[in-house]
Amino acid sequence: MREQIIEQVLEHKLIAIVRGVYGEDCLNLAKALYAGGIRMLEVTFDQSKPQLLPQTSDTIRLLVEQMGDQMAFGAGTVTSTEMVELAKGAGAQFIVSPDTNEAVIRATVEGGMVSMPGAVTPTEILAAHRYGADFVKLFPVGPLGAAYMKAVCAPINHVRLLAVGGVNEKNVAEFLAAGAVGAGVGGNLVNKQWIAAGEFDKITDAARKFVEAM
Repeated sequence: MREQIIEQVLEHKLIAIVRGVYGEDCLNLAKALYAGGIRMLEVTFDQSKPQLLPQTSDTIRLLVEQMGDQMAFGAGTVTSTEMVELAKGAGAQFIVSPDTNEAVIRATVEGGMVSMPGAVTPTEILAAHRYGADFVKLFPVGPLGAAYMKAVCAPINHVRLLAVGGVNEKNVAEFLAAGAVGAGVGGNLVNKQWIAAGEFDKITDAARKFVEAM
């Protein structure tokens, strides 16, 4: 299963990131993204509201049950091994973190899921790689730019890097050309106002633009 998800990331490249959307709303969002060509969705844990952690895992479970044969679903902002286990129990196929946490990376891989920790410096990137990460997300990449991605990839071209944080349809191709194997996109793709208004067709259109931009 891990190898299949890794291949899916390398093939489709784009991971949609959703924050604060749960249940049926998130399911409708996933359907809209799928219609636009997106094949991977990350549902993030809200660190400021621990009471919502079960709601996040329940949403991942719903997505896997309803669309697991069409898309890959993972958990984001995972900062502890307890969250790794919560996500695994819900059926998450990949784990994304904002930092490089050895315990989280190892628990993810041992749990049969794909590991995507966050890092900024070459030291952090290589540490994550040594701990067993399948991908390392360069985060936040937006303020650093494609030039930084290219500079990092030159000596560290054996590590699969994802561009995350500030990626949009105008710069995603630049990050891929600079060496990223994929990208994670949140607010520039998953618009909460559209979700609240039920305007899922706009999300489908936005997804198509991202896919075309790549």
